[in-house]
Amino acid sequence: MFESNVWAEADTQRQTTADTDAALEPGAKVFIHNDDVTPYDFVVMVLQRFFGLNPQEAEQVTYIAHVSGIAYVITLPKSEAEKRVGQAHFAAGLEGYPLTFTIEPE
Repeated sequence: MFESNVWAEADTQRQTTADTDAALEPGAKVFIHNDDVTPYDFVVMVLQRFFGLNPQEAEQVTYIAHVSGIAYVITLPKSEAEKRVGQAHFAAGLEGYPLTFTIEPE
């Protein structure tokens, strides 16, 4: 019983430390860029899966990028933005799509 409480406390402390580090980290804005190759539905799925947008938000961001060439996606702590953009680029690359996201300081 004692050991399970120790592990639970350690997990809680680790999560609290990670949350504090993220809160202290500077924010980064993520932008998506339009291209003529990546399918619209794939972009919507990537925005939902990797950036946590709901279907309506993902559709709206995709449409704005489609007509304007670029669209704001989300603001995250810099390391989290870099991680999610990397995951999205990797997923697009696996499918052979040139989907591009950029990160700018907040």
